[in-house]
This record gives sequence, structure tokens and C-alpha cells, in this order.
Amino acid sequence: MTAERTRVAIVGAGPAGLFLSHQLAEAGIESIIVDSRSREEIEQTIRAGILEQGTVEILEKIPGSRVHSVGQRHDGVELHFAGDAHRIDFASLVGRGVWLYPQHEVLTDLIAARLDAGQIIRFNATVDVVSDVESTTPRITGTDADGVPFEISAEFVVGADGSRSAVRPAVAGSRTASYFREYPFAWFGILCEAPPSSEELIYSNSPEGFALISQRSPSVQRMYFQCDPEADPNAMSEEAIWKTLQARTPGLELAQGPIFQRDVLRFRSFVAHELRRGRAALVGDAAHTVPPTGAKGMNLAVADVVLLSEALRRLLLEDDERGIDAYADTALKRIWKAQHFSWWMTSMLHLQPGTDDFDRLRQIGELRSVVESEAGKRYLAEAYTGWPLQGTLP
Repeated sequence: MTAERTRVAIVGAGPAGLFLSHQLAEAGIESIIVDSRSREEIEQTIRAGILEQGTVEILEKIPGSRVHSVGQRHDGVELHFAGDAHRIDFASLVGRGVWLYPQHEVLTDLIAARLDAGQIIRFNATVDVVSDVESTTPRITGTDADGVPFEISAEFVVGADGSRSAVRPAVAGSRTASYFREYPFAWFGILCEAPPSSEELIYSNSPEGFALISQRSPSVQRMYFQCDPEADPNAMSEEAIWKTLQARTPGLELAQGPIFQRDVLRFRSFVAHELRRGRAALVGDAAHTVPPTGAKGMNLAVADVVLLSEALRRLLLEDDERGIDAYADTALKRIWKAQHFSWWMTSMLHLQPGTDDFDRLRQIGELRSVVESEAGKRYLAEAYTGWPLQGTLP
């Protein structure tokens, strides 16, 4: 067995783990990152990416970040319903915007920056057990890329390893110790070779069902429509997919092109019962997941890290435990606000199974209440572009 020691052991080389290692390094705190995936797998897993303005302001400071050169700033979104289009103008309502910058691009930037800075990242390393979290020397044990057992002793362990977290049992008691909600629908998503159908995202609520028209680049587009969670992404022909998308975006002529990726994205909300125990804590998808409608996933991960990195700085450099003791309660305030916003956007835009005429007309009334009210539009703009990242730690 190989043995190493570090100040902070981070499990997971996703946005939360990589950004945390950067924040710790800025404070002079060393860390080791382990991830069960290869670098290529991490960088090539294509996922959505709407970044709040606060997230962008943090990422733009990381050496080599391409968030401004590759990312696209959006100053609004459109809500389509009842035959009309309504633009929510973020810039005029709250003076902020969002950036469309896919998560795999963020990860490419972060991995390169951390490796250039000398960060230790153990790829293809599987964590089996996290132990002794109630002591001052928690440990993680597992198997490295060559099949050799390893042990890393640290002063703190952080689980940033996604929804199937290996760290969560040590913090919350089990992998399933959580508040959980599964929605009775999913998104059928495609990537296609086509120019943009719209300059901004379109959320369309139509009698035929929900659709989201998004972008990836000037030549690649991302689109979704509501579907059954058990739908087979390979069962529909391209013609049927385009027919479905066009029917759900009346009044908009979609730019069509060859579809080169398709998937079904289930809708789940999850918050772990505990975010911290002793010398271990959870961040990002290890701590919570949200439906994609409100574009909160990666932004919540960054918000977690902003809090936790400050708490760890105080703990490890000043022997001050007040910040780490307050981490969970402080982070949960934002997490539950984001859960509510994601639920609200989801319920307002999607057709539930068994929807009748009353439900449908009530939903249209709710949408009108938003777009015809300055206060309603401002709330949507404020939540979508992101609440302030500065948390309050004692």
C-alpha cells in the first residue's frame, strides 16, 4: 500500500473539487485530488453550462480561463407560451447577465490550470473507504490506476465526487441519507450541427409540451423536450425528433441539422441530510442536485466552495473552528433557495402527467403573472443570474 499525507484530501475532480483546490492553494494550503475517471473522461463528458455572473467573476481570475473568449454572455431569456414570446431582460431588471459556457470547457480550463500550478491529481483512483472523520486525521483508502492500494491521511476530507459520492456515507451516514424528490418526466436532449435558432435561450410552454432551445457554439446547438423518464433515446428517428421540437416551439422556425448526440436526462432533487461531520464535508453534487430548469447545478457547487474554502482557511491556518461549524447551515440557506427556484421553474413550464384543462389554464395564469409584473420578472432575473456569493460565516 502506498501512503501519502496532505492537508486536505479532495475526492472528485469536477468543478467543485478543482475550484476548491485552487482556492486552498491561493491560501497556501496543499491538497491532493483523487478521481475514479481519467482526465480524458472528465474533459470529454459534455454537460450543460449556464454560469451565473458571480461564478464567471470567480472563474475569470483563474489562469488560462476561456470563459470570456469562448463563453457567450446572455442578457436575457425568452418565455414562450399561449402563442406569444416574452423576453426577461436581465440587464435592465437586475444589471447582471449569465454566460453559456459548457461544463466540460470549465473543467478543461481548471484541470490545465491546476496541473500547471503543480497540483497533485490522481486520476483513475477509486476511493473505497473514508474513515476517522471524527478525528483530526481522517483517511481515505482505495486503489490507484495501477491497481495498487493507497491511503491518504489528511487534516480534512472533502467529498466533491458527485451524486454517487464515496464520501457521503462518512458524512451523512449512508449514500441515500437525503431529502429526495424524483419528477415524473425527463428531458430528451440532442446536440446537432446547426446554426443558432435564437440568440438567447427559449423556454417554451406549449399545448404539446415543454421544449428548451439552447446553444453550444456558432455551429453546434443543444435542444431539449419533455419526455417520459423511461424513454429510449435511440428509439426516435431524426425526423420524429425535429417534428416534436418544432411542434413545441410554435412561431419559431428551428435551424435543423444532423443530430450527433442524444440522451435522456432524468429530473431529481436531492439534498444530503448532513453536509459536514467532524473533519469531512460535502460540496457540489455530492451534497445536492437540482433539476436543470433553473441552471443552478454548477453555480451551487461554486457557492459551496466559496464558503468551505474560507472555513478551511480559518480552521487550518488560524485554528478557528467557527467557520467550519457554520458551513452546513450557511450553505443550506442558498441550497434550499435554489431548490425552490428550480422546482418553481420546472412546475411552471412542464406538463405534469394527468394535467387537465384547469391545470393548464392555471399554469398559463402563473406565467402571465410573471411576465406582466415588474416584480415577477425581477424575481426570475435575480434568481436566474444568481444571488450574491458572499456567505456569512461567524
